[in-house]
Amino acid sequence: MRLSFGTLLLLLAALPVQAQRASLADRVSALESQAATQTQGTGQANMELLNRTTQMQDEIRALRAIIEQLQNDLEQARQRNREQYIDMDSRVSALEGGSAKPVTVAPVPVKPTSPAKPVPAAAGENAAYQTAYNSLIKQGDAVAAAGQFQSFLQSYPDSRLAPNAWYWLGESYYATASYELALKSFGILLERFPDSGKTPDAMLKSAYCQLELKNTAQGKQQLERVIALYPEHPVAELARSRLRGLSLGQ
Repeated sequence: MRLSFGTLLLLLAALPVQAQRASLADRVSALESQAATQTQGTGQANMELLNRTTQMQDEIRALRAIIEQLQNDLEQARQRNREQYIDMDSRVSALEGGSAKPVTVAPVPVKPTSPAKPVPAAAGENAAYQTAYNSLIKQGDAVAAAGQFQSFLQSYPDSRLAPNAWYWLGESYYATASYELALKSFGILLERFPDSGKTPDAMLKSAYCQLELKNTAQGKQQLERVIALYPEHPVAELARSRLRGLSLGQ
């Protein structure tokens, strides 16, 4: 059977349409496959996000529990510090009032030919001072050192080591943030032993105490006084540095 020329033309015209339909079907199929893949990927991403969110919530709850515990510990530590402050303040007030009576020692004759022997009282005095000093400087136990220096000053109020003991007592209080007690200790040193080698350091630390107590004006005046009185002493440079820091902080 022979096809007419017109029929052949119709067949030839239909071929591109079928090809286009096949091409469109392939594209639709590819798009559907891509959409399914994206949907699956989105589901996995949402699940991962949910897992991360849950994990973060658990971590936040754990951190809140830790913060609450730390706050409780801090409040207990503050309570202990308040109790220690009250006790230490009463002891320093007693020392400041001179409740400890000086011990009078009768002169002991010494033969010219006999070598000098250490007096037991002096040996005990030095040992007591050294114990307190070691507690603060070597062991870093400021609370123990404060009690030991208090005991030393009660037992040996007129000791040649008394000026140093008052200074280190102030340092012990300063290390425990008991700035009012530290200021009082440094003040006693400056009042009773103005010629002590610890006087410049006591003046500087008095200024620091004023600053810690938010008495900024008094602190600055004390720093300026340190510089004026001891311009070549190491405390002068420390005072200048602190003043520069205060200026930058304004």
